[in-house]
Amino acid sequence: MSAPSSLAVQLKQLMLRPPALTLAVAESLTCGRVQARVGEVSGASDFFLGGITAYSLNQKVEHLRVARASAQRVNSVSAKVAEQMARGVCALFGSDLGVATTGYAEPSTNWKVREPFAWWAVCHRAERNLVRVFSGRVECPGASRIEVQAMIADAALGELLEYLRALRARK
Repeated sequence: MSAPSSLAVQLKQLMLRPPALTLAVAESLTCGRVQARVGEVSGASDFFLGGITAYSLNQKVEHLRVARASAQRVNSVSAKVAEQMARGVCALFGSDLGVATTGYAEPSTNWKVREPFAWWAVCHRAERNLVRVFSGRVECPGASRIEVQAMIADAALGELLEYLRALRARK
């Protein structure tokens, strides 16, 4: 049996520091890996409300309020789609923070994708209905499908941790 990752331990510490925050996750290409990493640490239920793996466009639209027309043009892979997913999962679960992932775990000739890459996004619904959403892209040249999924899950959590560190340092 392995110990929880340091990402999960750090996340718990930052999420539960007063004022405590809640988290929900929306995933596509990572297929639950972000949620699994969050759930590795004992006490995750004190801040983790849940998540959804919305692999198809229809599920992203139905559950996460992703705009169908613009997502369809990019095969659901863009900063905008990731950001909509992050906002949508916050709304779906009523969480303070949402994290989302979408991308290509493998090359795609249909979409002219030569190397795997993905977008992650973080949404923070703060006090007074202020919402902050930001995203980033991760390139994964030469990585296998499983490696890409792991890299993106770690990148998304790493970005969330950086945001939380900065947020907590201001308070």
